Formats: sequence, C-alpha cells, structure tokens
Amino acid sequence: MDDKSLQFVLITLNVGLAHQEADWNWENVTSPFMRLYYVTEGFAQVTIGQKSYNLTPGHVYMIPAFATHSYHCTGHFVHYYLHLYQENRQGIVLDDYIFPVQIKANQNTESLFKRICQINPEMSLINSNPQSYNNDQTILQNIVRNKQRSLSVRIETRGIIYQLMSEFIAEAVSKIPSIDNRIENSIKYIRKEIFSNIEIETLSQMCCMSKDHFIRLFKKEVGETPTQYINHKKIEQAQLLLLTKNISVKEVAYSLSFTDDSYFSRLFKKVTGMTPNKYRTRTYYSPNSYPK
Repeated sequence: MDDKSLQFVLITLNVGLAHQEADWNWENVTSPFMRLYYVTEGFAQVTIGQKSYNLTPGHVYMIPAFATHSYHCTGHFVHYYLHLYQENRQGIVLDDYIFPVQIKANQNTESLFKRICQINPEMSLINSNPQSYNNDQTILQNIVRNKQRSLSVRIETRGIIYQLMSEFIAEAVSKIPSIDNRIENSIKYIRKEIFSNIEIETLSQMCCMSKDHFIRLFKKEVGETPTQYINHKKIEQAQLLLLTKNISVKEVAYSLSFTDDSYFSRLFKKVTGMTPNKYRTRTYYSPNSYPK
C-alpha cells in the first residue's frame, strides 16, 4: 500500500520561545520554509498578501512556505515559533492544500511546544531579525545541526511536529478538489521529474491528448499553462536549493535542467522579484530595530 504519510517529512530549522517588545516589525519576508507560531501573551499582526491577521493568545498560526508576509508589533508579545521545510516532496505535498492561517490551541498545544523547545535547545534563534536566519549560511548550519541530533530526539521531534500539523491538516482543503485525473497524473510527473527537462509533448502523450488539447485542459484545471506551472515549481525548488545547498547559481540552474543560466536568472527575478544572488543575501528593515 502506498501510504503518503510515511513519506511526509518536515525538517526542523528553528524552534524556540521569543519575547518581543515592539521589536517584531519586518516587511516583505519570504522563505522556502513554513512557520508555526503559538501565542502566549500580548498582541501582534501578520500580513500575508493583502490580508492581515491578529495574533492573539491561545491560538496557533501557520505561514506557508513562499508566502510573502510582514510582521507588525507595537507592544509586549510572547510566542513560540517553529520553522519547518519539506525536503521530500513525493508523498503529501503541503502546497497542494489551502491551510487555515489560524486555529484554536487545544489543551496539549503549549506542552508540545514546551517539549520540542526543551529537547532542541540548540535550534533557537539568536534574534527575530529574518536577516539573521533567513539566509543560505544559517539554514545550511541548521540542517547540519538537525542531522547531528540523537536518533531519539529526532524521532520525538517528528512526533510532536505530526501532532501540531495534524490540527491544520484536518482543516486543509485541496486546492484543486475535482481535478481531472489525467492532469493530476501530469502534475505528479512534474513533481517527480522537477530536476529534468520536462517536455510538454511528453506530458500530452502521457494523457493521450494532442498538445493543444492538453495545454487548454491543464490551464482550465490548474489556472496556468503547463510551461508556467513547471517554471514556477522549478523556481520554488531553486529558492530551496539556494538556501539549503552550498552550490553556485549556475549549478542550481543546471541541476534544474536550465541550459542557459542567464535565462534562469531572468526567470527567477520575474517570479520572485529579485536575482538569485540577491535572494541569498537579502535583508529586511525593521523601523524599531535600527538606530535612526
């Protein structure tokens, strides 16, 4: 039996408890990893896209990977944080679903966050500035640190993550609940072969359609053409590689089967708004954290 849950693995990058005093203000943050926050005291806001959410005690919040968002805090604010990224994308893939941003904490939530912090003290952040942890050097260090933990800690940590994530998964909705099976299979193929040169003709033949028919049906079901979808998924993978692998931009491009690294850089900027090198070294501004 193909149990997708057995392939669902989330890598812990950071976990800890943060005390903020009007100093959690960061604009236009984006990362290839997701964030969970459990609020215990105070008040803050997070804006995802065009919508703002109040962060209040007794609730857990999820910010998906690749979601551009901003933080706003004007007073006392205490929260647990958990940063996770999905390395294996062959089983359950989180970006196939729409998750609630906020869920109500249950009687076990705080104890779970306390425990995961207790057994992973080395995974806490030095400070809340995304510049300090949302870069290739720090993420690479965290991945190495993650793998150096004892087997018992890794197993217990994964169990806690499953429990916390199960609350969000229970309320998740498939982005395409009634997708055509042929298009669904082509999406699975794209995901599996994301590092290969994926030809539209190959996908259309797999679906037993003409190329034009396949493109029309794909756009109808997914909302973008196959080429647009493939490019977006390749650039998402490139963002992850840039922050988790110690390789050059050219190597990232070639590993994703781009034969022209200049074209790759232009496409990357078109999708993300910045060049690959800028993405690796980007900084964030907080009006309450720097002297005027």
